[in-house]
Amino acid sequence: MVFFKNQFANVVEWDEFRDDMIFYKWNNREIKKGSRLIIRPGQDAVFLNNGKIEGIFQDEGDYDIESEIIPFLSTLKGFKFGFNSGMRAEVLFVNTKEFTVKWGTKNAINIPAAGLPGGMPIRANGTFNFKVNDYVALIDKIAGVKDQYVVEDIKIRITSILDQLLMKWITKEGKDMFNLQANAFDIAKGIKEDLDMEIVSDGMTVTGFNIMSFNYPKEIQDMITKNASHGMVGDLNRYQQISMTDGMASGKMTGGSAASDMAGMMMGMNVANQMMNQMNQNQQAQTPTPQSTPQAGTKPNFCPNCGTKTGEANFCPNCGQKLV
Repeated sequence: MVFFKNQFANVVEWDEFRDDMIFYKWNNREIKKGSRLIIRPGQDAVFLNNGKIEGIFQDEGDYDIESEIIPFLSTLKGFKFGFNSGMRAEVLFVNTKEFTVKWGTKNAINIPAAGLPGGMPIRANGTFNFKVNDYVALIDKIAGVKDQYVVEDIKIRITSILDQLLMKWITKEGKDMFNLQANAFDIAKGIKEDLDMEIVSDGMTVTGFNIMSFNYPKEIQDMITKNASHGMVGDLNRYQQISMTDGMASGKMTGGSAASDMAGMMMGMNVANQMMNQMNQNQQAQTPTPQSTPQAGTKPNFCPNCGTKTGEANFCPNCGQKLV
């Protein structure tokens, strides 16, 4: 008798688990007397009979199907194993984790922009998150006709409509085309809601959508960077000084090349000129205003030539300078 019991025994498990697999359906054979169910961490086991859910088991462990599983099934709770027959049922194993998927636009999206007849070609990239949240809908729409479903299937489905959603939410409410990153949160929030509506009927939900960066054509990006730099610095001379200082500090203008030597010399000359101008301004501010020259016909109290006190004399008693 033990021989027959062992012969009929089998194990119901997700034996080829893949981290990128959303679900796996065990339906390749009859469940025999003495069979066991193995549920691993991050898995739920859903027993199905004729496409309908009989029971959902979420706690990891190793269970005897006859004594620990069948008593909790809806219509099969009174099932008795026969000597030569087993229970015909399917077991759907569901990956319960939240999946994270990287996305990126395959081609540039031409966003309407003033002055650009063909639109502004923009690329974007980021991540989105999703998970299974409704087993009934999942079985009705997908698991009923598929034995397995992987993350790549969802990625293909979502990226197929992502360009249109980016176009929709970028152009909404007249956002600044040259500073889309500042509006990335609002754009991503709108796209997340639309994507969730797209897959919620299949028993899944989008739990997050993030835009890491928007990428412009090189010419546009260079213009944006230059304008932003000028705006922060305030004037061209100051911008040139900062650029030169940054270049020397980063090591890009070192190494003894003629260009770096010339740039260093120019910066030194500019700094020296600024110091000289500052010193001249300070000196002029400190120099007392000279006294006005005595009017014609009046005698000075001191000789303008040697500085000797003159008194009432018409000529300087020291150097003979005429005083009137």
